[in-house]
Amino acid sequence: MYEHFFQCPYCWEHISMLLDASVTSQTYIEDCEVCCNPIEVSPGFQDNQLVAFEAKAIGQ
Repeated sequence: MYEHFFQCPYCWEHISMLLDASVTSQTYIEDCEVCCNPIEVSPGFQDNQLVAFEAKAIGQ
């Protein structure tokens, strides 16, 4: 597992999520731990290193 810190696209708070580095490319929905709004998360890994990350509000 890989912990990644980023800013919520709704409330702008800095939050963290645990990402699974065993899957090289994925997209899923996870709620913000502060404001509870759904965030579309798209991490990308290469050689167990995070090489791409996008977190966006649903519908944007």
